[in-house]
Amino acid sequence: MRFSPLSLALALCAAIAAPVVADDVKKTIGEIERLDPAFDKLVAPDAKIEVLADGFEWSEGPVWAPEGYLLFSDIPNNRIVKYKPGKGTDVFMQPAGYTGMPKFEGQEPGTNGLAFSPEGNLTMCCHGDRNITQIVDGERKVLVSHYEGKRLNSPNDLIFHANGDLYFTDPPYGLPGGLNGKEAELDYCGVYRLAKDGKLTLLTKECPRPNGIALSPDGSTLYVADSQECFVKAFPIQEDGKLGESKKVYDAAEWKGKRPGSCDGLKVDTDGTLWITAPGGVVVVTADGKQLGRISTGERTANCAFGPDGTLYMTADMYLCRVKTTAKGTIGSE
Repeated sequence: MRFSPLSLALALCAAIAAPVVADDVKKTIGEIERLDPAFDKLVAPDAKIEVLADGFEWSEGPVWAPEGYLLFSDIPNNRIVKYKPGKGTDVFMQPAGYTGMPKFEGQEPGTNGLAFSPEGNLTMCCHGDRNITQIVDGERKVLVSHYEGKRLNSPNDLIFHANGDLYFTDPPYGLPGGLNGKEAELDYCGVYRLAKDGKLTLLTKECPRPNGIALSPDGSTLYVADSQECFVKAFPIQEDGKLGESKKVYDAAEWKGKRPGSCDGLKVDTDGTLWITAPGGVVVVTADGKQLGRISTGERTANCAFGPDGTLYMTADMYLCRVKTTAKGTIGSE
């Protein structure tokens, strides 16, 4: 599928929300909880959770573009939205995650996780198309769609390693009927590595519903959030590229059902601190599992991403939010 200059221009100009002035937000929501004095070095005492745009059905997968704007997925509406500070939101791409026919039977046809490759190409987890697709010179290029001859479930989140390898999760949330549906071809949910040479490797099946994925600053540890059991595990990456024995670095099972949402997306800052979307908002946790604070949106919070100035952007149900921090995201966390 090729995007003509005219179609791109129309997509970029189709407004879906009123323009937002950079420091004139719609409203503030939630509260910020300080669980350790170290949190004050990351988030100022007077920081607020600011709503920049709303009206989305289920916002997900934020990523900061090198050109100076944020992209994120509105999954049920099968579109990617662009937010430009001081300019508001526009439709960036539609359709996005499902480009086929006939009408999609499920509820989540769109893209989920978004990332930029080391070459600067937008790379998308496409629920409806059940693949990972990259935009190269204006054209859609499928990077991966099958494992051992069977279609993937619905790739959810992804991150590029500094060496060019692509790590991603594959739960069934965008698959009509889930693992028990007629369209399912795999009977498990995996975490995979797509090597730069194109080889696809199943790394682990131990997470029942692997969701968000991230890397430590030095690239030696892979973090995976599981949304069914509501935890985050750390996996050491071995020299051969396989994963070593995992350990839990965060467990929010006690909060599941008591606060909205589950463990979903996560990002890592340059100090190795984890920013995890969890029941009620975003929890901030050190690499050894110490909880520092919680950015409680009060909404089902799907994922987050850092801007270049340390602003943490959060996709929380119908909202796009932000909170100002002093942290800096690693490559892949922006």
